[in-house]
Amino acid sequence: MGCRAGLRGHQGSKEEEQLTSIVETGRLRIDGQRLLDRLSALSRVGGIAGTTGSSRLAFTDADRAGRRLVTGWMEDLGLQLSVDGIGNVVGLWLPPGIDPAAPPVMTGSHIDTVGTGGRYDGNLGVLAGLEVIETLAAEGVTPARPLAVAFFSNEEGSRFQPDMMGSLVYVGGMALEEAHAVEGIDGATVGAELARIGGRGPSPCPGPAPHRFVELHIEQGPVLEEAGVGLGVVEGVQGISWTEVVVEGQSNHAGTTPMGLRRDAGYVAAEITTFVRRLALEFGHPQVATVGAIDLHPNLINVVAATAKLTVDLRNTDNDRLLEAERQLARELDAVADREGVSITTRTLTRFDPVVFDPEVVDLVEATAHRLGITTMRLPSGAGHDAQMLARVCPTAMVFTPSENGISHNPAEHTDPADLEAGANVLLHTMLALAAAD
Repeated sequence: MGCRAGLRGHQGSKEEEQLTSIVETGRLRIDGQRLLDRLSALSRVGGIAGTTGSSRLAFTDADRAGRRLVTGWMEDLGLQLSVDGIGNVVGLWLPPGIDPAAPPVMTGSHIDTVGTGGRYDGNLGVLAGLEVIETLAAEGVTPARPLAVAFFSNEEGSRFQPDMMGSLVYVGGMALEEAHAVEGIDGATVGAELARIGGRGPSPCPGPAPHRFVELHIEQGPVLEEAGVGLGVVEGVQGISWTEVVVEGQSNHAGTTPMGLRRDAGYVAAEITTFVRRLALEFGHPQVATVGAIDLHPNLINVVAATAKLTVDLRNTDNDRLLEAERQLARELDAVADREGVSITTRTLTRFDPVVFDPEVVDLVEATAHRLGITTMRLPSGAGHDAQMLARVCPTAMVFTPSENGISHNPAEHTDPADLEAGANVLLHTMLALAAAD
């Protein structure tokens, strides 16, 4: 790929050599306090009282306020903003002397959160991208091609499914009209809510493919902390299968209905939950399986449940193994329905194959971290990320910072400031090198 950092100084060959030396020796650094200040300011938008966490579900009023804050920072940095039909925002940095037609090196992530989110998930990747550009501008360092920072809509998928919706639409994996028609958990539709918050823009979907894409993110797991290493070099993202399961039984009196005559949807939901757990343990690492939501009706202490709605989340880095897990789940649903005299229907909410990131970009991330004196380990991502969608259209990789106690999707989410700064510095030097790549 030829990723030696290529830089242009503003004053001539002597200054150019000085700037190149700064980057190649790793002496160029982001402002860690400025990054922390922006993370703190964004966390207060939709802030959860008594915590440092946030609740900014996609296309809510809090999401709109977060968008305004971040786009304001982008405008302050002189970035050229584009907003597309699903609300994805891209800020382009085009210093004088750079070819405006050259595809940019892009970074970014998301700023929407789950209902009980922390301050780093997604936000770090966006705000570190702004910090990279502000650092380069302040130091008079001009990359070999444009740089861009993006935040993609509805990455979490908590209110509207599927997750990674904005980046999926950006790369052409989902039609804009289909995304607009998606109904959320509160009955609202994506299109209507985008219009309500003024989030829909004129830029077309799919969007233009970047030259390269690299995303900085917290790990959201315990692996890096337990290994005692500074950063994670992410080789890919495991496949994800989300299924909604609806069990239809019969409501009846909890005291007078004999056990053998029940069509108990609540019991069947519990059977499915325990089966999913056994399945993951039998498959072994890296298979994981989760029932994350269960809704019973009528949900009364003395009434046998008539219906149960639950979700099953299956993930594996091997697509063949993931497919086999899906097949075994389907067989179990048929079997338990027959045993218990209930009917079961399913609906696929999300299905993404595993993604392998570009080996050259992965190698570059690793080499950059080592050059900066940061220890690393290679690992897959257990969570879905916008980078897995961008990998469809350009060479892509990710950088992980450690997560304290592996906690995420929780207001207690925390990463040490030194690790945040280290990740942002690796992002800075990686982007400079990618900008020089053929």
